[in-house]
Amino acid sequence: MKPYFYLLILIIFTACSKNSDDKNCKFLLDVSVNVTINLNLPQYNQLNSIGNSVYVANAGNGGVIVTNAGSGFLAWDAADPNHTPTSCSIVSGSGLEGTCGCTDANKYSFVTGQPLENSTLQCGLRNYRVEQNGNTLLIFN
Repeated sequence: MKPYFYLLILIIFTACSKNSDDKNCKFLLDVSVNVTINLNLPQYNQLNSIGNSVYVANAGNGGVIVTNAGSGFLAWDAADPNHTPTSCSIVSGSGLEGTCGCTDANKYSFVTGQPLENSTLQCGLRNYRVEQNGNTLLIFN
């Protein structure tokens, strides 16, 4: 009976993966993000309406895109995870979607973070946590 128990334990430990990240999603660095947004300020006024997004520079790998999805606020790294970091690999948004500036123009959803229109892309946008306290948003990882 003991050999079966040990075999079962061995199978469980070898079946579990320590790293669930896709090996192809290696372009973004693991940087610390800690951004506070006051929704009363004019530059963030668009976030008071559902379906709008705002770009916040100097955070994350390529800035942070904050979206009012209606059910709450979502934050994504603006760097395209399917490109090496370049000047064109920043995703710029319009409403609930964004497109990178490179020639392939990868398109992403700001609701799910997943690629749109190109099923061969393996990496979605990096998500950051958002906590709302009144008219203040705290974005962090």
